[in-house]
Amino acid sequence: MRYFIELSYNGTAYHGWQNQPNAITVQQVLEETLSTLFQQDIAIVGAGRTDAGVHASQMFAHFETALEFPENLIFKLNSFLPDDIAVHDIFEVQANAHARFNALSRSYCYKISTKKNVFNTHLAYALHHELEVSKMIQACEILMQYKDFQCFSKSKTEVKTYNCDIMQASWEQSADELVFTIKADRFLRNMVRAIVGTLINIGAGKLEVEQLHEIIKSKDRSEAGFSVPAHGLYLFHIEYSEQIRK
Repeated sequence: MRYFIELSYNGTAYHGWQNQPNAITVQQVLEETLSTLFQQDIAIVGAGRTDAGVHASQMFAHFETALEFPENLIFKLNSFLPDDIAVHDIFEVQANAHARFNALSRSYCYKISTKKNVFNTHLAYALHHELEVSKMIQACEILMQYKDFQCFSKSKTEVKTYNCDIMQASWEQSADELVFTIKADRFLRNMVRAIVGTLINIGAGKLEVEQLHEIIKSKDRSEAGFSVPAHGLYLFHIEYSEQIRK
C-alpha cells in the first residue's frame, strides 16, 4: 500500500532534501527513522528537491509498505526525529499516486528582513537598504507573461524543458519584513532565488522594470540577477487533487 506523509523542516542543518553520498539530508533522516519504526527498509520519494539551507513548512513524500502501522506512528516519528523535522500527517493514497508527478502546483515564499531582527537572523535575508517595492511589483506582472525561464535556471542542469506556468507572483511588505510569493506548476533549480535577486536589483535601481523582458528573452543566466541566500526561502504549499486519496 502507498502512503503520503506530510512534514515540515528547518533546512539550516541539511544539505537539501535529496539523499547525498557524503552529506546529511532531510530525506535520509526521515527514511532512517521510518525504517527504524517499521523494522524494514523504507524508501521515500519527495514532492521536490529543496536545496541546501532551504526550508519547507509543507512538504509531501510517498512511501510503500505492506506492514501494519506501529501504534501512534506520528507521535513516535516526531519523538525519534530531530527538532528541525516534524511529521504532521500520514494517509493512504491510490496505488499509482506520486508525490512529485501528481503535484498540481507548488508555492514558495522568500523572506527579506528590512530591519535588524535578532529572532530571524537565520530565517530571512537581511537587506536593510531602501527598495522601490512598487517597481518590484510591476516586474511581477512581466514574469506572468512568459513561460520559458531558462535565464533563471542553474546552469548545467538536466531538464527537458525550461517552461514553467507561473500562476502567482507578488510582494507583501510589513513593518520589518518583505515577502515574495510565487506559485507555479514546476520550478527550475535555483529559479526562485534568481528571480528574487533580479527583482531586488530592480527595486535597488540597478535595473529598469522593462529590462526584465530582455533578461527573460535572453535565456542566459548571466543576464539575470544574483542568487539570494538559501536561508530566506520556504516551500510552503503543494497542491494535489483530492482524487489521489484512497
